[in-house]
Amino acid sequence: MMSESASTIDVLFEDHHLIAVHKPTGVLTQAPPQVPSMEAMVKEYIKVKYAKPAGVYLGIPHRLDRPVAGVVLFCRNTKAAQRVAEQFQQHTVEKVYWAWVAGNFPEEAGEWRDHLRKIAETAKAGVVPAGEPGAKEAITGFRVLCRRETETLLELKPRTGRMHQLRIQSASRGFPILGDELYGSDRPFGPAAELPRDRLIALLARRLTITHPFRDERLTIESRLPDAFVI
Repeated sequence: MMSESASTIDVLFEDHHLIAVHKPTGVLTQAPPQVPSMEAMVKEYIKVKYAKPAGVYLGIPHRLDRPVAGVVLFCRNTKAAQRVAEQFQQHTVEKVYWAWVAGNFPEEAGEWRDHLRKIAETAKAGVVPAGEPGAKEAITGFRVLCRRETETLLELKPRTGRMHQLRIQSASRGFPILGDELYGSDRPFGPAAELPRDRLIALLARRLTITHPFRDERLTIESRLPDAFVI
């Protein structure tokens, strides 16, 4: 019988080589055995569905931050994991995010270019001059999807994969993602939470496109659209 946690996962795509799921906000992609995670839930789902009592291999080519919802892709064998990991390393994976940001964003479309560096002894990064040690370029395409009186829905396409890239780049321009207190948001998103780690932010991994590791075709996987993102 499938456990409750495994039976409630939202599978977006599945074949012999890959499985993609919708990760809800507040859940870790990967964690130690005693901590709930998408990795553990997907392993349990595969173990039960395909009767694999000896254990399940699951490659993790990318992750989403705990407060971020959306598409997470896992690999079901080592060859698939190797080939998909190479695509992430070579920046041939197309990632699309949606984000509600505070304020009326002034432009319709364009590109952000910054240099980011992790801030020592913190779980944050920040914008720094290009020549500083440890600075790495961050590039993101953007366009406006919807405007409301006090907030804007942006579509964001990162072309690099830096720590908290989208969160930092939007906040540094004066438009923090709703709920993202770590980078200056003073507006909550979703239900109140006592612990900072349980607070939600208005960032959704909307779409992921890769080349299938065993078929010469592009594969696009879309997340479910939470109510807050329906326009």
